[in-house]
Amino acid sequence: MTTPNKTPPGADPKQLERTGTVREIGSQAVWSLSSCKPGFGVDQLRDDNLETYWQSDGSQPHLVNIQFRRKTTVKTLCIYADYKSDESYTPSKISVRVGNNFHNLQEIRISFACSSMSYKGITDGVI
Repeated sequence: MTTPNKTPPGADPKQLERTGTVREIGSQAVWSLSSCKPGFGVDQLRDDNLETYWQSDGSQPHLVNIQFRRKTTVKTLCIYADYKSDESYTPSKISVRVGNNFHNLQEIRISFACSSMSYKGITDGVI
């Protein structure tokens, strides 16, 4: 998502999109996963249903790769986590890395997931 201002922590990105505060740009990217169980892949990760989700099926680290066709400024990355629903699969650490290709990624942000149900906003990165 891209936004002219900082997104409030815990804000619902769909509501912010309806008000024109942010613009969803994930559809402009190619998404891939390090692994997934059948029926728990990119489509479930990207849909608007909070009851569906991505579930990895392999050893760590579990990766979500988002590749844009050209350099893209990303102000906010929103991730929904529901620790109470499934604490064993909720990430405890999220690393955001950027680069020109997979081999030159640099970590720009580490975020530690909260222990409640909320949108986690990671702001001010260039991807």
